Amino acid sequence: MNFASDNWAGAHPAIAQRLLEVSPGFSAPYGASTLDRKIEQRFNKLFEREVAVYFVSTGTAANSLALAAVNRPGGVSFCHREAHMLEDECGAPEFFTHGARLAPVDGANGKIDPHNLKAEIERFPPNFVHAGQPMAISITQATEIGTLYQPDEIAAIAKVAQAYGLPLHMDGARFANALVALALTPAEMTWKRGVDIVSFGATKNGCWCAEALIFMNPEVSKDLPFIRKRAAQLLSKSRFIAAQFDAYLDNDLWLTMARYANAMTERLQKGIVNSTQARLAWHAEANEVFIILNKVHANQLQEKGAVFYQWNPPRATPGLFGENEVLVRLVTGFATEADQVDRFLELLK
Repeated sequence: MNFASDNWAGAHPAIAQRLLEVSPGFSAPYGASTLDRKIEQRFNKLFEREVAVYFVSTGTAANSLALAAVNRPGGVSFCHREAHMLEDECGAPEFFTHGARLAPVDGANGKIDPHNLKAEIERFPPNFVHAGQPMAISITQATEIGTLYQPDEIAAIAKVAQAYGLPLHMDGARFANALVALALTPAEMTWKRGVDIVSFGATKNGCWCAEALIFMNPEVSKDLPFIRKRAAQLLSKSRFIAAQFDAYLDNDLWLTMARYANAMTERLQKGIVNSTQARLAWHAEANEVFIILNKVHANQLQEKGAVFYQWNPPRATPGLFGENEVLVRLVTGFATEADQVDRFLELLK
């Protein structure tokens, strides 16, 4: 009963098989192989336009290099107060931008509020050298608390970004889960709503180690090849990342896995709604569900084999649970089995 993270799962068999298939023989390194070029073209088709694609090994690298590509002296990037890049990447975005800062923006349900965003940007007036200068905005889709930016919400933030001449980045570690939940195409969830750069995550959704940094305007990424090399993210045998994406995108496997993961979360959520021993902290919209448990009960569940993390409550929800309670995150993925969900729900009784 492992609900700790979709990072804990292995790779989908089809992806593992594709890695075996490309292992023999020789192939051009550093992104120059035929397979690398093939996957770049597939991303063009996926996003319905010519994009620039850069493979990296981790989501942290994708997010950090996205900001490094648009870095400015004294730069400030704006993200939600509980954004992954702000709270869980050990300062990597600041490190790879050589000191650019992340400015937190408040908003309900784990999402940036456009009015708050505008107010935060206004704290950095043009030509006031002591404050620094705005350089980017980043949203997380799905958010750190499992909620989703609706298309009009993305567009509203993009409107603010455009008003101040700032690129809009999307941290898509769980891009596929958000996409199928919203029933959108990649283009509809990104550039058609004003997103400029996407960290396209696949590792959490059945790959072994596959992340891509996508620039909707290739010209914006003209320095990224050098930035990626300097950051030690130019893999010599990059065909092995390309191979994963080849199987991942083939026959919409990525969407099938994401739909399944979301369905397992919905199965969990329905059971918890009917439980007298737990309650939902808020409604899950992708593949993460957050519940409130008695501390003793939480410990008992873990002793009986349930694996999950306790979670810090969002700052926007004071008084969410009592002194003897904890907030718990349960994550499902392509490898989650229905009987594991049912066993967990049975233990709740």
